[in-house]
Amino acid sequence: MCVEAIPPPSGRLTRRGVLAGAAALAGTMAAAVPADAASRARDAASPAGRSASGGSARGDTLVIEGGTLLDPATGDVTENAVVVIEDGTVRAAGPRGSVTVPRGADTLDAHGRWVLPGLIDAHIHLSTAAEALDAVHQGATSARSGSTSFYQDIAVRELARHSPGLAPRLTAAGIFVTPDLGETVLADPDLTPLARLQDGVRSAEALRRVVEVNVARGADVIKTRVNERAGLPEQDPLTQVYSHEQLSEIVGAARRRGKGVLCHSYSERGCHDAVTAGIRSLEHGVFVGERTLGEMRRRGTYFTPTLTAIAGLADSADPVLAERGRTYLPVLERAVLAAHELGVPLAAGTDSSGGTVRPIGREVELMRAAGLSALDAIRTATTGAARLLGLERTAGRLARGFAGDAILLDGDPLADVTLLKRPVRVVRAGLAL
Repeated sequence: MCVEAIPPPSGRLTRRGVLAGAAALAGTMAAAVPADAASRARDAASPAGRSASGGSARGDTLVIEGGTLLDPATGDVTENAVVVIEDGTVRAAGPRGSVTVPRGADTLDAHGRWVLPGLIDAHIHLSTAAEALDAVHQGATSARSGSTSFYQDIAVRELARHSPGLAPRLTAAGIFVTPDLGETVLADPDLTPLARLQDGVRSAEALRRVVEVNVARGADVIKTRVNERAGLPEQDPLTQVYSHEQLSEIVGAARRRGKGVLCHSYSERGCHDAVTAGIRSLEHGVFVGERTLGEMRRRGTYFTPTLTAIAGLADSADPVLAERGRTYLPVLERAVLAAHELGVPLAAGTDSSGGTVRPIGREVELMRAAGLSALDAIRTATTGAARLLGLERTAGRLARGFAGDAILLDGDPLADVTLLKRPVRVVRAGLAL
């Protein structure tokens, strides 16, 4: 319970002011990118990017030609394909001879390579411009934030809007709705009254406050949790921190503002409480059971298992975390396959954080290892993730009207999905990086 009443968020905070501040911060962040990385992105500063020979851009159109094009939506494979990207948007894509190539356009030679839409990381923590750029270079041209401590993800989103070569198209989550905000209580003046709460952010009033401040700050989605963390040895990820009633309060507050909720979850009871409270996507979900998966299928709730993060625990120097990784990964793999077979929608997410950006291709590799076909595994990082993020008409395909985001691979990903971990070229909004 609250010790005393909490006044409503200040009316002085406007979305326009927030976004202006975020854009300014994004510019500061861009300036902080290492010089070599920034120069690589800015070499492609025009919408057309660089030509295949590495020369400067000559116009506002980029043509990717000669590669083998994969459409994840249909599974169609087109050899000797041509993709025309104009002003950052695909204007035409198909076999050579069916596509008119604009005169004077910059070209990217894809002969001998496979061409796929840019990948989507549906759970990543991007707190710096360097991390954002690294994500793009590893093929994640779109992403959804899993929260940041001080609204850095909102600034990264604005950075991507005015300098797409520097960051993925980002759906921002703002700060975590969690019982203990810690130093994050200083992320916004309207959060500081929560510091006096003896029990933390647990009352309906406090839960609504964090959601409201996030929305006022410009967050696109809301992130919360139902269990403790797996990545901290002193915490038990099966311990529940919010009840069904509290989760429902968070979901209700978010829905009233047109926002969905992603929920950090591990235990079956926690997963079930989160899903029945109305969350949009279940994150991690190691011990999710058949009952909850059936509910997810019925409701259309997405599953973002973050296999990469769970597998990474096994490499930890901490024996508690290493044992968790070894124990949890096979359990989660079985849950992923069961979800897929039931028709639960899956989305790929690495849960990268702390300055280390893992390739989204690694998550696709682990989806494949869990039992999905190569095409279905690729869909979790393209069309499936795009639907989760509300980008089904923007990302996940290289078709007319979609974003001009692409990756080039040195071989056939349907035969070897590990190629997705090592894109040889990345195109972001028509910028050849």
